[in-house]
Parts: sequence; structure tokens; C-alpha cells
Amino acid sequence: MLGSEFVEKVRDYLLHVGEEAQGIAVIPCNPEQSKHLETARMRICDTWIDFVNLRCEEYCENSRIPTVQKYGTAEEDAYRRDLTINSLFYNINTSSIEDYTKRGIADLKSGKIVTPLPPKSTFMDDPLRVLRAIRFGARFGFILDEELKEAASCDEVKAALSAKISRERIGTEIDLMISGNQPVQAMTYICDLKLFWVVFSLHPKYEPAVPEGCDRLCVAYLDATWNLIQLIGNSTFNDEQRRLALYTAMFLPLRKTMYKDNKAKKIPVVNYIFRDSLKRKVSDAETVINVHYAFEKFLPLIPYFASNEDVLLTEVDWEREFVDVPLASKPRVLTGFLLRELKDFWRVALLMSTLVYPRNIDCTEDLLNKNFELERRRSLFKAAEDAVLKLGIRSLF
Repeated sequence: MLGSEFVEKVRDYLLHVGEEAQGIAVIPCNPEQSKHLETARMRICDTWIDFVNLRCEEYCENSRIPTVQKYGTAEEDAYRRDLTINSLFYNINTSSIEDYTKRGIADLKSGKIVTPLPPKSTFMDDPLRVLRAIRFGARFGFILDEELKEAASCDEVKAALSAKISRERIGTEIDLMISGNQPVQAMTYICDLKLFWVVFSLHPKYEPAVPEGCDRLCVAYLDATWNLIQLIGNSTFNDEQRRLALYTAMFLPLRKTMYKDNKAKKIPVVNYIFRDSLKRKVSDAETVINVHYAFEKFLPLIPYFASNEDVLLTEVDWEREFVDVPLASKPRVLTGFLLRELKDFWRVALLMSTLVYPRNIDCTEDLLNKNFELERRRSLFKAAEDAVLKLGIRSLF
């Protein structure tokens, strides 16, 4: 039976024994976007459970959209799964694991990401599986199968991922990677498989041109930031600050890339990536763009924060509105404006500043070669953070 039918029986049972049936929902199939199965969900004992029928499908010769769907056996369903490590069944009657592909347990033990069927047909069935393979590989530190990598990077699969899968589903997978335990490895896989610009697609008319190798530079900034956060201490940032800090760092090379809207207004291409390519929250785009603008204002203050020497204040290029502010008060005033503008994300902006400081030196080659100078940057960040806190203005905002 369908998951929706089964979930009704579970609901009836719960009501019969005096339990509350919570959060029942049915997610319909959408073959055009490679979601071939209806899924039912409900909450049982504070755990969300998905209910779906065993899958067996038949395809016409020139299409990956199934022409016939019928109830399958456990073995037929196992071979329709995305990865062998996700094709294992647990038999609740015999309390045993059943490995119908004959390699799920072996791949789990040896740390391999492999598809039950040939990878290209598996990915063309549902191209989102490419991103799921990357996410599981990064999360568990598993090795991607060579044939899988070849299929994932082929033009046909890339075109299908771009055309068939909703941007919401892509954005959800990317968010899980960025929020996961190995975001750098996940983005490195995406880069290596030539999927970066498929996932983070740009507006058709942007300028200036993105230089060759920009995708690798984006991942290098992400890599440096991830390692710097680990060195500073994860407790310095909450989950949301850390997530958006990683996005902010990854898109640093694109912060000056623009496109024009219908009114010829210049818009950062990062806005397009968040709102159109990934379909993320508007607030995500706004926060990242705000930090991109604001972190450069922190840059001239870093020498002052790091040494607390008044002589360095004369080197700061103060904006017009601060001309009449006494020199000794300017760091406090500018910092106050920045904290008011950035609110809970001022440390993220400060982190970006320490990453690119000093701004008159091109650090591209160092980043690409993983010469991050993490200890120096950590010291800069901590000195600047302490100096900001000593100003005693954070509580005002």
C-alpha cells in the first residue's frame, strides 16, 4: 500500500491506544522534478517518520520518468536507492539487517560511496543523488567511487541537475553540507566534479567577468575560514553565525560581481545565488551582502585594535561623516556604527577582515596553496575582539 494509506492505519492505532497523532502530512510525487514517489510523514514519540511504499518502476527507452510504477519487493526497492549504504533494510520480525545489493554492509565498512545500479542511470533517474552522494561522502569521510565521479561530472548529468531538480531541493542539500561536519570537503567535491557553477549559478548578465579558477578560490576562502573558526573556538559563533560565516567566506571572491535588475540598479550577484540559485531565505542573502560591505570598514581599525597605539589612527581613511569627530573618539564611534549595522554578525565581519588583512597584499596564491597563516590571523581576531569588547558599546545594540 501507499505510505499515505499506511500512515492512516498508524494514526488509527495511536488513537485507539490513547496516543496523539501529530503532524501528519503527505508530500505528493512530482516526476518532472525527479520525485517519483509519494511520501507520508508523521511524528511519533518526538521523532519524524517517513512512510513510503517499496519501489519498482519501468521506463520507456528515451526517458528517465517512469511509465509504470508498481509495488516492489524489498530487493527491487534496494536497487532503486541512491547509494548502497542507504539500501540496507532492517527486518523488524527477525531483528536482522538485510543487504539485498550484497555490498551495502561491505561499502559501509570500507568507507565507499557507490550506487547500487550503474551511476549514470541512477543519477539520471534523480540528479539530486549527485549532491546526496557528495554530502554522505564528506560527512562520513568516505571515498567516492571512480565510476560515480565520472558519471557525476558528465555533461548529461550536469544538465539534468540544472534542468530537472528544483532549486529548493538543491539549496537544501547545500545547506546541509555547509551546516555539516565537513563543509570544505563537500565543496571541494563539488568543485572537483565541475559542479560549482551548476549549483551556484550566476545571473545571465553579470560583470565583471569571473576569472578562471574562481570556484577554487571560493573553496579556498571557505577552507581558510573553517580552519580559522576551529582555531578560534567553535563556541565563539553560534550555529547560524557559523553557517553564514562560511557562506560569506565562500562568496568573498564574488562580492564585487554585479548584475542589473529591471530598473538598471546594480545588485550583488551573491543576492542572485541565494535567492534564485539556492532559493534560501531573503535574510541569508541580506546578511551575507551586509557583511561583505561592512567587513572592509573593520580593516583600517585592525592595526589600532591589535596595538592600541594612537599613532595609527592617522592612517585610517575616515569617511566624510566622521570628519568632525575628535581623533581619539573615532575608533569608538566607527565601531559603534558597525556594531549597530551588523548586530549579532559583527564577529563574522571581523573574521572576514582578519582573513584578508592587510588589504594591500593579494593573498590569492597563499590561499590556493593553503598557506593560511592561521595562528597570526587568530591572534589578530582575538586582539580585535577584545578591543571591541573593552570599548563597552556592544550592550547598546
